Amino acid sequence: MNPSLEALSRHPCRSSLPIPTRSYALNGRSDQQAGEKPPKEVERRKVNRQQQSKSKQATKSRPVPKCYKGRSRLLFVPCMKQRRNQAISRLLASLLVLLALSGPLLAQESEWEFSGDVGLELRYFADDALLPGQDDGFGASVALNFEAEWFGDNSRVSIEPFLRLDSVDSERSHFDLREAYWAYEGDGWEVLAGLNKVFWGVTESRHLVDIINQTDLVEDLDQEQKLGQPMIRGLLERDWGLFEIYVMPYFRERTFPGADGRLRTPLVVDTDAAVYESSADQHHTDIALRWSHYFGDVDIGVHAFHGTGREPRLLPYSSEGQAPVPTLIPFYHQVTQLGVDLQYTKDAWLWKLEAIGQHGFADDFFASVAGFEYTFYGINDGASDLGVLVEYLYDDRGPSEPITLFDDDVFVGARWALNDVQDTSVLAGVVFDNKESEWFFSLEAERRIGENYTAEARVRIFNGDPQGQLGFFDREDYVEVSLARYF
Repeated sequence: MNPSLEALSRHPCRSSLPIPTRSYALNGRSDQQAGEKPPKEVERRKVNRQQQSKSKQATKSRPVPKCYKGRSRLLFVPCMKQRRNQAISRLLASLLVLLALSGPLLAQESEWEFSGDVGLELRYFADDALLPGQDDGFGASVALNFEAEWFGDNSRVSIEPFLRLDSVDSERSHFDLREAYWAYEGDGWEVLAGLNKVFWGVTESRHLVDIINQTDLVEDLDQEQKLGQPMIRGLLERDWGLFEIYVMPYFRERTFPGADGRLRTPLVVDTDAAVYESSADQHHTDIALRWSHYFGDVDIGVHAFHGTGREPRLLPYSSEGQAPVPTLIPFYHQVTQLGVDLQYTKDAWLWKLEAIGQHGFADDFFASVAGFEYTFYGINDGASDLGVLVEYLYDDRGPSEPITLFDDDVFVGARWALNDVQDTSVLAGVVFDNKESEWFFSLEAERRIGENYTAEARVRIFNGDPQGQLGFFDREDYVEVSLARYF
């Protein structure tokens, strides 16, 4: 049996879950049309029914999980939510123990620093929603970001909670601890424990090597916003470079828009029903190693990762009953990844490369982003600078891996920095698909207002083919403005 299907069949909250026979395609079509059965399909389904029958008989002799007692086994979502709440409770308890153990250190002569921001965000979609249940026109949300940092003689503590309340999409209303860690620094080494954010990468259009943290997709499509990752990290800095080791005992699941939200797939992703290839589920221990250094004008980083992949496959599922509800289930498989990031600086040129090789669910594949940024300094003898960016994106993964939009694409963009007192900047770019007549345009602008306010604006325009991967985004063009108050 396919490992992903086996993972679904043995999932503790899915004793009656029908096993899907194919992955979901972004354009709503599948490789096998309804009614078409591949060779041996009928025979395979008979074998599956026999295996399911044996599984049901074995289930009768197994102890029923506490979250099932008094409930139908079809109600697997409450079970998943209970397991998730238990995991979060254990995580918070571990953090409290960590802070308690660091109490003597906090009692040292030290100081706390507090900062944060609260912002209002407005989104306007130019076209009516394509899918039922989605709202048209305007949407509003409020976000709160708070940072507390403590610095001792050789140690520090950082706590950064984040909260967003959205008027349209309940899935976008969420809370997260971006950071909550304690770190101790020695002579050329450091140890960190807790939740932390780590960034790897040099390119603009896509960060292939940035694999430590999970993407907070409900925040933005650009995948720049990340969830806090529980970890123990060790750093060692010597003349030959910086060596890092990461031990990550708990996995964070990717966020997805809900049924009411825009910018989503035609079928809603059921984030409460995620399944895993590993029998440890979210508690699989992931390991990552990285070495980075510089040689003259060249900066290099090399990493290795083994654990639960941050990108899920989306498998179709229809609930049982008189009114089945089709949804997508995230399936997280185990991956091994090797990667490199390079940047060469020469005068006004920045040459960039990110490349990975990954042993995924069923295939080994290679992906890369390569290009340059050239900056024109002092435009018209003024203070502003203009950078021109060009990058090529390649990815040869097969259909059994998580779907990517960047298999053969070109990114062209510009970065304009006014270098004024208000710190005004504009970044714009467009990604062209070389295989299909599709493109995606993005513009981001930012400007400080007075001492404590910052205004931002975003514009996203999609040109998708009805039969292409961006087809269901063709009516999702939007403008977003936000105003944040810093304190």
